[in-house]
Amino acid sequence: MADTAVHTGEGAQQVARPSLLNRIFLHNLSGKIAAIPMMATVLIVFIGCTIWTIYFSFTNSRLLPTGSFVGFDQYERLFSTSRWNVSVTNLVTYGVFSLVFTLGFGFLLAVLMDQKIRFESAFRTIMLYPFALSFIVTGLVWQWIMNPTLGLQGTMRNLGWESFTFDWIANPRMVLFALLIAGLWQGVGFCMVLMLAGLRGVDEEIWKAARVDGIPTWRTYISVVLPMMRGVLVTAVVLIGSGIVRLYDLVVALTNGGPGISSEVPAKYVYNYMFSAGNIGQGLAAATMMLLTVLIIMVPWAYLEFGGRGRR
Repeated sequence: MADTAVHTGEGAQQVARPSLLNRIFLHNLSGKIAAIPMMATVLIVFIGCTIWTIYFSFTNSRLLPTGSFVGFDQYERLFSTSRWNVSVTNLVTYGVFSLVFTLGFGFLLAVLMDQKIRFESAFRTIMLYPFALSFIVTGLVWQWIMNPTLGLQGTMRNLGWESFTFDWIANPRMVLFALLIAGLWQGVGFCMVLMLAGLRGVDEEIWKAARVDGIPTWRTYISVVLPMMRGVLVTAVVLIGSGIVRLYDLVVALTNGGPGISSEVPAKYVYNYMFSAGNIGQGLAAATMMLLTVLIIMVPWAYLEFGGRGRR
């Protein structure tokens, strides 16, 4: 009887092992097969191109990629170039202001929209409309508005205000703020919609409890509502941040990096060196530094967001 039981147990284990493998490999098989093209695309295009970019950034490639290894020469040249240093400074300055003001204005507009105002759908559509435009269109529109001769400045002076000045795209000290205005005009509406969705997800009972406890409305938003909207805030930060890092077309359409190099950004630096100056090695070195910056920011965030949460 004991031998029979042992053999029975071994047979059960043998039966259980295939079933476990079946559950792992055959579960949702159609979905896994459907994901193969996307996985192949990620492996070949994204990872492959990333490795290609990093490798050729250590070469002296000019018009065509070559295998002449030069070590860190391209990076030494990169950080000794004033144009690159100005580009990085501009991106950091623009990024900080853009992130803060987009989140701030987006949240304030969402709070106003959440007051059950009349014609809410119409106002929401109007606020979201700029996001439907490309950055090229946005840049051209604001270029016309900020043109010192034909835009707002010229219009106001023709109306009699001779001292009115609004020449930010021609002023090296103010051109970044001109970019910021155009970027906020396009991005705040989308942030508002995200925030509004988060506010509409807050249980009404929380508001009732806050009013019963005598907590001021502003304190309820800061101490209760915003922590509950953590997922929405993270999504907004990631989307806004990705737009900041790849800032290119707005700059080209609005200022083309001018006046001088006062509004240059890293993405434009990469494009110019790879396709205009014919220096692939230098352009790929700049692209690698952009990738490294993104990884330095994203990897700790991903670890805290997912890895740290899994241990708690």
